[in-house]
Amino acid sequence: MPRALITGVTGQDGSYLATLLLEKGYEVHGLIRRASSFNTQRLDPIYRDPHESGVRFFMHYGDLSDSGSLVNLIRGLEPDEIYHLGAQSHVKVSFEIPEYTSDVTGMGTVRILEAIRASGVQTRFYQASSSEMFGLSLPPQDETTPFHPRSPYGVSKVFAHWMTINYRESYGLFASNGILFNHESPRRGETFVSRKITRAVARIKAGIQETLYLGNLDSKRDWGYAPEYVEAMWLMLQHETPDDFVIASGEAHSVREFAQRAFEHAGLDSERHVRIDPRYYRPAEVDHLMGDPSKAFRALGWKPRTGFEELIELMVDADIQLLDDELSGRLVSQDRDH
Repeated sequence: MPRALITGVTGQDGSYLATLLLEKGYEVHGLIRRASSFNTQRLDPIYRDPHESGVRFFMHYGDLSDSGSLVNLIRGLEPDEIYHLGAQSHVKVSFEIPEYTSDVTGMGTVRILEAIRASGVQTRFYQASSSEMFGLSLPPQDETTPFHPRSPYGVSKVFAHWMTINYRESYGLFASNGILFNHESPRRGETFVSRKITRAVARIKAGIQETLYLGNLDSKRDWGYAPEYVEAMWLMLQHETPDDFVIASGEAHSVREFAQRAFEHAGLDSERHVRIDPRYYRPAEVDHLMGDPSKAFRALGWKPRTGFEELIELMVDADIQLLDDELSGRLVSQDRDH
């Protein structure tokens, strides 16, 4: 039974990847930070179905800022594969906490790579690189496009990306970088623009909210569906040799288009509800990201299956259903109280 370790297991990608690996017969271990409140709701489908995970899913407390815990964990588990997804991943927030972002997102990767080297464990390592590394570089962006990051997050990801390559070349580690462009789902964090939009659509449709405030509506991004993108991560570590791959849809759409389609799907007019708030602009904007995933298609046989409009529709439907469930739960609770 292959054994995998996932950092960032409680996030969108980590939860989908854990499910994928369990379906493929893996024993899955996740790294989680100790906090005063639980942050494992994305893993509820695994916990709800014991038959799905059996005794093959385990959580371990640790931190990307603590090299000792990482060495001990990797040496003790001897995982066949390590998927490093953990990071401070919010671009806007990285401007407010650049030092923390650099330490966790950048140095956290070095600590894991060094833990692999120092422990001598034979494993395959996946590093979650990001399209934000390209920044001002002209689209389409592929594996040979120069990096020009425009945020502390993007800069930290460039550092982690090149350190992964350095450990691969210096120590012979099987270490691959996946340069993933925007990938969304109903499990996306509520502060990310895609989920912020679809969640607001649900609330506006229900009459709970009237206005959605956004930043730069003209920013263009390459949007994909997260469950399909974690499949690409797995494929990279099944490849014969370690390498770096762009994972993207190959087309770009603006934030404005995303919002318009989301509101239309719910029978609403975005012009009536969307307003621009300068507070949501970044100090340095990234205007246009669009990936070229042709290498991944050739080498891995991977390509996206969910289109832009289908992605938005499934996210809007999910947030409408989630809100309906929340409201129904409140009504039931109130009835019991009375």
